Amino acid sequence: MKKQITIRVDEDALGYFKALAEELGVPYQSLINLYLRDCAQARRKPDLHWK
Repeated sequence: MKKQITIRVDEDALGYFKALAEELGVPYQSLINLYLRDCAQARRKPDLHWK
C-alpha cells in the first residue's frame, strides 16, 4: 500500500533520478520509492558529515 506525500527534493537529485529512470524505462517516482525502500530494508543511514 502506498501513501501520497509532498516532499521537497533538490533539483540536482531529482534530475539524477529522472535521468536514471528514463535510462531504465521506469517512472522516476517508482524508482525513488524503490531506492528508499531498499535503504530502509538495509537500514542504511545517510552520511551527514558536512565538509
